[in-house]
Amino acid sequence: MAIIINLDVMMAKRKISLGELSQRVGITNANLSILKNNKAKAIRFNTLEAICKELDCQPGDIIEYKEDE
Repeated sequence: MAIIINLDVMMAKRKISLGELSQRVGITNANLSILKNNKAKAIRFNTLEAICKELDCQPGDIIEYKEDE
């Protein structure tokens, strides 16, 4: 199973930079970058909630499931 994080897509749609989102959400650039680049092993619900609030989106807009081929 593969969980894909589409944070970069939502950021592009909302025209917001990594640094700006980092400041608004209260997460370091490094941790947000790890999430954006699909390197994260987990995400806290309060972090996901803060990101969704700032990007005005739903969790499903950021997180996607794809079956392995």
